[in-house]
Amino acid sequence: MDSSELFPNSIFDKERHLRYLSMMYENIPSQYQEQEINRLTLAYFVLSGLDVLNAIDLVDKEQVVNWVLSFQAHPKSRADLENGCYYGFYGSRTSQFPANDDFRDLSHSGSNLASTYSALAILKIVGYDLERIDTEAMLITMKHLQQPDGSFMPIHTGAEKDLRFVYCAAAISSLLNNWSGMDMEKAKEYIVNCQSYDGGFGLVPGLESHGGATYCAVAALHLMGFIEDNVLSKGTTFSVIDVHSLLEWCLQKQAIDGGFQGRTNKATDTCYAFWIGGILRVLGTQNFYDNSALREFLLTCQSKYGGFSKFPAQLPDLYHAYFGFTAFSLLEEPGLNPLCIQLGITDLAATGT
Repeated sequence: MDSSELFPNSIFDKERHLRYLSMMYENIPSQYQEQEINRLTLAYFVLSGLDVLNAIDLVDKEQVVNWVLSFQAHPKSRADLENGCYYGFYGSRTSQFPANDDFRDLSHSGSNLASTYSALAILKIVGYDLERIDTEAMLITMKHLQQPDGSFMPIHTGAEKDLRFVYCAAAISSLLNNWSGMDMEKAKEYIVNCQSYDGGFGLVPGLESHGGATYCAVAALHLMGFIEDNVLSKGTTFSVIDVHSLLEWCLQKQAIDGGFQGRTNKATDTCYAFWIGGILRVLGTQNFYDNSALREFLLTCQSKYGGFSKFPAQLPDLYHAYFGFTAFSLLEEPGLNPLCIQLGITDLAATGT
């Protein structure tokens, strides 16, 4: 019996996590059936998780590529680029309807920004050259989703307009190395308007600051080139956002148990170790919080079955498992690949080297 069997929460149990992800890769459990419409995003968590654990070679990359590309939406003609529809990637078969001459109801086209980000991220993770994809329709029609205030809807039929989808648009543009599909100045203005009085960012202007929204804001601004790496340590006198208040807000989110809260006075949660830990890394202030205490908190959320739970001593789920892995990467756990924080994939996947 090895030390991980005797003391399951004393070390980062990489082998157990690999077994967990391998199981998820082969067969997603039935409790995820209500998330079927987000199948590509679930696949992103599995495959990016394997890459973080330095084990992406366990999967059949060609099979993954063919599966992901089968979800791409294609216009029938160039004229369709002006029909208001978005031609990115569908999230699952249940949102992918066949195109034929009799099928004119555009409300049934489920291609969306979040699934497109997940698809492109997966393709980068398995080493596929994104220049081989026909991206013209994807970028031209992404403009349809940007609103007059600079925000983005995820889908052409209408939905929430908030920082999540501004981030998705920025990440898609960065992954494709083509920013023609969005007005960056308008997007920047929208993000700036989402910064709250306390330094964090709400999902929309005027909402309470939230860890996930704040990550989306900072990562999108960085991808667009409006803030630089280690901005605080460089003594920059001007920034489009209030970085000092942002730093203070982030540091205040580490609670007495070592974990990070997503909002003030909320329970600590595994995923915010990435959302807020990632922001602090981008700002160059990763040594300003108690890394050891965070590590101890995360280990209380590590499951004996592999993966991580949202809160200590609960069953794991794929979402929190993935962000547990990324959090340990930020903590520089030996044997894990470092992250390209802004894109949500490993440095290796982002650069191809």
